[in-house]
Amino acid sequence: MASANVYLGCPLWAHPPWVGRFFTVDARREDYLPQYASVFGTAEGNATFYGLPTPETVKRWAGEAPPHFRFCFKFPREISHERQLRDAGEATARFFERLAPLADRMGPCFLQLHQAFGPERLRDLAAYLATLPKEHAYAVEVRHPAFFDGGDREAALDRVLREHGVDRVLFDTRGLFASAAQDEATLDAKRRKPRVPYRETVTGRRPFVRFVGDPDLERNAEVFAQWARVVAGWMAAGLTPYFFLHHPDDLHAPALVRRFQQALFAANPAAPAPAVWPCERPIPGQLSLF
Repeated sequence: MASANVYLGCPLWAHPPWVGRFFTVDARREDYLPQYASVFGTAEGNATFYGLPTPETVKRWAGEAPPHFRFCFKFPREISHERQLRDAGEATARFFERLAPLADRMGPCFLQLHQAFGPERLRDLAAYLATLPKEHAYAVEVRHPAFFDGGDREAALDRVLREHGVDRVLFDTRGLFASAAQDEATLDAKRRKPRVPYRETVTGRRPFVRFVGDPDLERNAEVFAQWARVVAGWMAAGLTPYFFLHHPDDLHAPALVRRFQQALFAANPAAPAPAVWPCERPIPGQLSLF
């Protein structure tokens, strides 16, 4: 789960192949979120990039998610990719209105900018960030190479984010691209995921990391040790990190989180220790048979 100032989770919370592997063997769709949230404190809400959930779905999530849980929803692509932040007021209002029932359980909403969105558009980014509701937290993910130049253009981006109290999404794909795996899930992830330079940049109060690991879980140990030291340092400084672990095959995302939890707990015992998964818990009444 989440401690007072760190949230760890997967890129999704409702994955049917987890039944019997992470969820209980009898888990139904209405069980997915409560069981997931009994182990992890947050999850990415990537589905909102493609379309808003129905009001009924949002109401159901509000009833299923415990108070400690934090959803980190992605801004719709209509805003970030189609309009590229221009004339996006109505779409932005619809986004927040639809998610209003979850307002008290929302972590940072993250804005993934189009890969063509470069330094010449920073004024548009600043103008858009200034319009966002102040009651929510935000993070921005950039993919244009110029924002990783280590010079004036990257500094200008970080300055805009700091001025608005917005975190920079740190996308770490080193594990993925170092992998020698040749399975289709890994090859597809390498085609789709950005290969951007490693960063530890902090521009707000909630450092936001998206990590894509090597599908061979053992091969992530060295990078996990590095990130554990960084996250432990953020926690000690009073920041509230959000750390999401992606696996080329989502089947193993919970296992990846568990391994990072072990590394983080070793670096900082104030972090949450790995929790027992729903599928590992005793079945009620089982002991009465003996």
